Amino acid sequence: MILPITAYGHPTLKKVGEDIRKDYEGLEALIENMFETMYQSKGVGLAAHQVNKPIRLFIIDPTPFTEDHPELEAVKRVFINAYITNEEGEEEEFEEGCLSVPGINEPVNRPPIIYMSYYDENFNFHQNERFEGIMARIIQHEYDHIEGKVFIERLPNFKKLLLKGRLRDITTGEADVAYKMLIPRKKGKR
Repeated sequence: MILPITAYGHPTLKKVGEDIRKDYEGLEALIENMFETMYQSKGVGLAAHQVNKPIRLFIIDPTPFTEDHPELEAVKRVFINAYITNEEGEEEEFEEGCLSVPGINEPVNRPPIIYMSYYDENFNFHQNERFEGIMARIIQHEYDHIEGKVFIERLPNFKKLLLKGRLRDITTGEADVAYKMLIPRKKGKR
């Protein structure tokens, strides 16, 4: 089932995700629906926050990058209760976009190497697994979501100011987007 994407400005995107247990109700269906939603929206990653579930769950499939990065072929992954345990290297700049912030792509600085501890979809534990390059980039972007952050928050203040009108359009549902979005409610409205 295709789920609506939570739009920039929605309160769920600001919440720090809660750890979940193996018996989390509907987990298998949620993961399946998230992959279906991500593929339909042409994304390479999707956090549960982006489908209005503030839990520590995100998925990735970097297949669109395999032409330039063949090592990413068949690297579809699920991350549950993930925590970055270490970072290495000098931050590098790379242009990022986000399904919750459609039509805006901006350069973001992130470390090139990270280590993560997490559970996969079968609740097998992975301790201090190393990720680098584009894979580390995608993971960090989705990890920000489960920490209650959107990539826009990593931009310099002057850049955020320049994007203010476009961000307002996303928040009010006026952005042109090819998938269904869950728009934040106006305060005082039902």
